[in-house]
Amino acid sequence: MPGVSKWLRLAVVLCGLPLMEPVRSGDWPQWRGPLRNGVSAENGWRDTWPADGPPIAWKAKVGLGFSSFVVSQDRAFTVGHAAGQDTVWCFHTATGKVIWQHAYAAELGDKFFEGGTTGTPTVLGDRLYTLSRWGDVFCFEAATGRVIWSKNIQQETGIRIPDWGFTGAPLVRDRLVVLNIGEGGVALDQANGKVVWKSADKNAGYSTPLPLQRNGQSLAVFGNGTAYVAVQLADGKEAWRIRWVTEYGVNASDPIIDGDRVFVSSGYGKGGGLYQLGAGEPKELWKTKKLKTQLNAAVLYQGHLYGVDGDTTEKAALKCLEFATGEEKWAYPGFGSGGVTVADGKLIALTGTGELMVAPAVASGFKPAGQFQVLGGKCWTAPVLANGRIYCRNGRGDVAVVDVRKD
Repeated sequence: MPGVSKWLRLAVVLCGLPLMEPVRSGDWPQWRGPLRNGVSAENGWRDTWPADGPPIAWKAKVGLGFSSFVVSQDRAFTVGHAAGQDTVWCFHTATGKVIWQHAYAAELGDKFFEGGTTGTPTVLGDRLYTLSRWGDVFCFEAATGRVIWSKNIQQETGIRIPDWGFTGAPLVRDRLVVLNIGEGGVALDQANGKVVWKSADKNAGYSTPLPLQRNGQSLAVFGNGTAYVAVQLADGKEAWRIRWVTEYGVNASDPIIDGDRVFVSSGYGKGGGLYQLGAGEPKELWKTKKLKTQLNAAVLYQGHLYGVDGDTTEKAALKCLEFATGEEKWAYPGFGSGGVTVADGKLIALTGTGELMVAPAVASGFKPAGQFQVLGGKCWTAPVLANGRIYCRNGRGDVAVVDVRKD
């Protein structure tokens, strides 16, 4: 019945919700992928490479920063900084052609690093959401870049900006846009940006809000300046917290949740720990100094953690730890402060100096089946695989998209 479709679309519009574009299995619409865990369900991509690497599909320059990519409906989005402005970019995934861009005034914020953008956009349906380091929040029409609503949430709420600015990606869930601002987040109405709830005026951390369903509750887990804290999505009320004090308040790596266990980790010599969720506060199961993820969270795959151990000021190692015990299985020294993604049983790893590698994700050792220099400069952003293309970028804003589609 043609009329049913028409009235359904009208009802969605009247409810103030975005129309749902079809979601393809190879899309990467949000930070750390479809399940926000760094694991892709994509298979059938080319994982054996010639000595000089697979072909580069396209390149671009997006400006300073370490924002990652999200990919949906043949559109790839990221954010960069140049000439006193942040710019949100939308590219065609096959050609690299700029579909649209939106620039707005922003500070460089080069405190102890180059500065530029650090947060990543989020796509839901036909909308794109972004948060700047200084509190600028935008809701765009994803296809055109038209601004549906925008505001500066820091100016509106008065919540302090942490030392390196707000970061992380918006969590869009239950008609809310949830941001890591304040001690335990801020939630906005997805339709119009109105503040639904806010937390105390204390330093946020630098992680992305992570959704969690537990005991019939919808929660979001944040890193703040002194802890990892879970709050109820409906009202922002705290459910539990893990006290986690890292030098400079840099709780930046997302927590990793598997059933009723939560792994948290940070750099600056802190390390990581596994906790059991229960009726009260989480119970410590083990702690270790063997995995200190300063920037990118590790990836949990088949009972093992794969991640970077060490800070940007040292030659960090890529490591594998057993999730249940914290036992180190292997270490690959000199990897640097890059990142990893897992797809089809393979690690896709980008070193801190821009070498792209693919290797089996196994506890027996790290043995690359292919590797090549895809970028120069400083590469702190984990690679993204979406629909047979690997998206890589460096701090100065050079983008290289590697074609690993099979013929």
